[in-house]
Amino acid sequence: MLRRLQIIFSFFFISFFISISISKADLIKPSSLIKPSEVIKIQLSGLQKNDDSYKDSGIEQTWNFAHPNNRKNTGPLPNFKMMIKGNTYQMLLNHLSHSITELERGDKWVQFEVIILDKNKIYHKFKWQVEKYTLDGPLKDCWLTTIVSRPIALGSSI
Repeated sequence: MLRRLQIIFSFFFISFFISISISKADLIKPSSLIKPSEVIKIQLSGLQKNDDSYKDSGIEQTWNFAHPNNRKNTGPLPNFKMMIKGNTYQMLLNHLSHSITELERGDKWVQFEVIILDKNKIYHKFKWQVEKYTLDGPLKDCWLTTIVSRPIALGSSI
């Protein structure tokens, strides 16, 4: 009986860790094939379902598309998680809906207006900018987020 319990426990333990590693592997990685607006869609969809795959998977998905210069400003991933969960950006987590509208475009940058409806049914507006990474390496020619403005509350949907 004890041996059978050990086998069952081992099975669940291994299954749990395999599911975590598979989930983390499912995060979308930057690619030169991903268009600027798609980068923002990927990030917002992740934040909208932040804990669906595993705890903070949406924040980690967003981090995957943060430009290296942006990462220098926000600090490492644990700092980025605290920033997103803080008062300034927490409305992005588990929001109800979002819209993305292109505002301006240059050769290597695109700026969008993003409007989200948070879980408290309040609209917030952001300016969200992506830039094409031009240095050599695995991120070459990938669109990555460089700027997300502070939100502007637009009021209740009710």
